[in-house]
Amino acid sequence: MKYKDEKYEKAEKGSLKVLPKTVLLILLCGLSFYLGGLYYGKNIVEVSNVAKTGSSLDVDNSLQVKSVSFSECSSDYQDYTPCTDPRKWKKYGTHRLTFMERHCPPVFDRKQCLVPPPNGYKPPIRWPKSKDECWYRNVPYDWINKQKSNQHWLKKEGEKFIFPGGGTMFPNGVSAYVDLMQDLIPEMKDGTIRTAIDTGCGVASWGGDLLDRGILTVSLAPRDNHEAQVQFALERGIPAILGIISTQRLPFPSNSFDMAHCSRCLIPWTEFGGVYLLEIHRILRPGGFWVLSGPPVNYENRWKGWDTTVEEQRSNYEKLQDLLTSMCFKLYAKKDDIAVWQKSPDNMCYNKLSNDPDAYPPKCDDSLEPDSAWYTPLRPCVVVPSPKLKKTDLESTPKWPERLHSTPERISDVPGGNGGLFKRDDSKWKTRAKHYKKLLPAVGSDKIRNVMDMNTAYGGLAAALVDDPLWVMNVVSSYAANTLPVVFDRGLIGTYHDWCEAFSTYPRTYDLLHVDGLFTSENQRCEMKYVMLEMDRILRPNGYAIIRESSYFADTIASVAKELRWSCRKEKTESESESEKLLICQKKLWLLENNVTTTTIDDINIDFYHEKLLRYVTEVDYDQSILVWHIATEMLHQTDIACSDYMMYLLIVQPSLMSTVAGIDKTQRLHVKKHEEQNENAREYSSKSVLFQACMLAKELKRIQEQ
Repeated sequence: MKYKDEKYEKAEKGSLKVLPKTVLLILLCGLSFYLGGLYYGKNIVEVSNVAKTGSSLDVDNSLQVKSVSFSECSSDYQDYTPCTDPRKWKKYGTHRLTFMERHCPPVFDRKQCLVPPPNGYKPPIRWPKSKDECWYRNVPYDWINKQKSNQHWLKKEGEKFIFPGGGTMFPNGVSAYVDLMQDLIPEMKDGTIRTAIDTGCGVASWGGDLLDRGILTVSLAPRDNHEAQVQFALERGIPAILGIISTQRLPFPSNSFDMAHCSRCLIPWTEFGGVYLLEIHRILRPGGFWVLSGPPVNYENRWKGWDTTVEEQRSNYEKLQDLLTSMCFKLYAKKDDIAVWQKSPDNMCYNKLSNDPDAYPPKCDDSLEPDSAWYTPLRPCVVVPSPKLKKTDLESTPKWPERLHSTPERISDVPGGNGGLFKRDDSKWKTRAKHYKKLLPAVGSDKIRNVMDMNTAYGGLAAALVDDPLWVMNVVSSYAANTLPVVFDRGLIGTYHDWCEAFSTYPRTYDLLHVDGLFTSENQRCEMKYVMLEMDRILRPNGYAIIRESSYFADTIASVAKELRWSCRKEKTESESESEKLLICQKKLWLLENNVTTTTIDDINIDFYHEKLLRYVTEVDYDQSILVWHIATEMLHQTDIACSDYMMYLLIVQPSLMSTVAGIDKTQRLHVKKHEEQNENAREYSSKSVLFQACMLAKELKRIQEQ
């Protein structure tokens, strides 16, 4: 009994200690819930659930935000890049050019206006002609023309910029330069090398030439005194992104690119402990190539033109060679102004370095994630490829185009990722892309060249569109599962990004933006109006957006899009799911001249309905089509007449016309039986009665009227 009493007393004392902790825990939970509610309310901006009625595409519950409106930015914001804004450079340090890195404005300093195009803006010249010329008024920057015209980067002729394909290190033209490079690197010819990065790209002539050789290049340049290197590249239809190797990693995963290139890019490779070259090492695939032309390569013959001494350039070359050797690079080939080094394809070299305590640069420790690349500081250490990866090196990677649909080894690093999931995803996007082309015939035509998949998983859309005359920038959220290595392993390109911030590009640089559940996944972090403002900034006038979203968000997105001066229509998905909808949108071209805004008509609906209506002309007999259109337009104007009513009307009031219709039906059945092997589409439409076709056409015409 005494034992029980002592046990009770101890339990009672213990409960007294536990009680304050329990109360404290409840208070903390309550405070967390309260603060979370405040944060959610702040981000969504007066949101309410509303019951909606309307067309069959509407849903019972949807998100509704109070109406927003956007004014036009002033004309001096025509080339506005929010996170690399020269107006803000003085706020940041000049050491290692950190002022040129990303410095995004705080929420209270964000612009909430529409970025205007330059005066005289025209729809861009279409690919492939755009590779050689662009409209001057679309990229009205003379500095690069005046400074680099003697090197044949570009030249102004009348209303256009012409790109002759010259460069500082290729006076005979970029094609001759790449021909020599291919002689040094045979892997450029057989599909082994598929992805490349060009640091300090100029106007991206090197990347443009490689496109014709089946190599997809990311052209990288900062926003600097060249004014618009990246904008020139994208205006030409060549992949490019704003960026600089300074104090932070580039927004790419480790072991990504098959080749890296620097043509007199003026990056001090051996300074600051070699951190810039270490970053190239990180993003280069094992067995990949680094190509350098310009100082100090060929210093023996070039030093006089570099305003230096032969001894200084010899010293610089030896330092570079020693640094590359310490990173497990080997000199692969060298001729004239081009030198090529190859990154070690295996870990044997790194194992030797790790056994040397005095080795520099040292091996990175395990605390630094190799793929962490969003605002991650550069560190002076070697990122050693994971020994568990046996098929990521360049030699083991399937050649292009086989690698596009081969299951990448790094799929297993993605939570839940496996070969079966990859194959299903690949198949899913083939179906989706086919559906997109039906809804937006511009996809696959020369109207669309620069495409961004704003929140991809494995690059499925890019893979499905690979045979079309376009390229896709695959964006993986810095907060999502790390699937970008899989994208690169497939031979595609992409970047990390956080859509709560502005993207690293100029305004008006993409023809098509694709969204797949972005607002659903990021609505707790990113405010919708700012994401859509950013979409408007980077989308070209007359460009398109395909937005795949939950029905809960679709109507709200459409209302914000309207304030952006986009035209949108709601469509069903390929599976006709009620929980998910598609918005097919087009940004209108508007110009700001003398503070007066003018808007041009969009062609999104023209293209779509042209496709819909053309079959009622081309896939039926001529005399039959006259009757179909007559009946359809009559029904359209007499909106209270249904199909069955109109049939009765024909029988009573116009019996001769009804007999004619019947006669056509009798004749057409014989015609179909005779020619059904020849044209499947014609058989589908001809087999239906005139009245049925007229009813269908009337519905299409009514839909156009409503749109």
